[in-house]
Amino acid sequence: MGRVTEGDRRFDPARVAERLCYLFPPVVGVGAVGVLREVDPAVPLLGWTLVLVGSFGYALLTLGMTVALFLDARQVRETGQWLPIPWLEAAFAFLWAPAAGVFYLYRRHRRFGTPAGRSEWWLVVALSLAASVLGLAAAAVGYVLAIPGLVTTAAGVAGAIAVGAFPVSIHRDAAYVSTRRASWRPNPAAYLGAAFVSLFVPVVQPALAAYYLAKRRRTLGTP
Repeated sequence: MGRVTEGDRRFDPARVAERLCYLFPPVVGVGAVGVLREVDPAVPLLGWTLVLVGSFGYALLTLGMTVALFLDARQVRETGQWLPIPWLEAAFAFLWAPAAGVFYLYRRHRRFGTPAGRSEWWLVVALSLAASVLGLAAAAVGYVLAIPGLVTTAAGVAGAIAVGAFPVSIHRDAAYVSTRRASWRPNPAAYLGAAFVSLFVPVVQPALAAYYLAKRRRTLGTP
């Protein structure tokens, strides 16, 4: 696949868009925690503070994504290999930044590829899978034995790992796998988008991680 420009660039809007995508789950998670904590009268104003932090952070990320996609689309058009419309990409990002970022990176990868990550990222994917399975098992035991603290702790630990590590790790590892000369060349943005969905539907995360690791093993022989 071709490169957008020759040589190294000090500022790469596409890589900035990737990093902004990585930040959306934690920021949204902070806001969600704020909403849940607001019902706890023992911690006054904490919930509202977290909601404001999450809202302000989301607004900043949206602004950053809008600018990054506009600049990258403009640079890409100069190559003639792909002709995205900068203002349209920016408008989509302004309205729904996470989806716009994933959709743009998906299409961009099909034409230019994605710089490879480290080969060890699969270990973080495996850790996320293990944390989710153990968390769900502990939550089930806590529910059956009527131990609310165990349910909350298990869900919190598993959720923190999934929100913070899973989207980043599966995207970076898929970028690595896509550069190998193998029959399977996953689109990293597709897995990043699926990881975003899994944050809202918890059972999807372990299923996605297990499928990805199994497919990786069949293709590359690792892990």
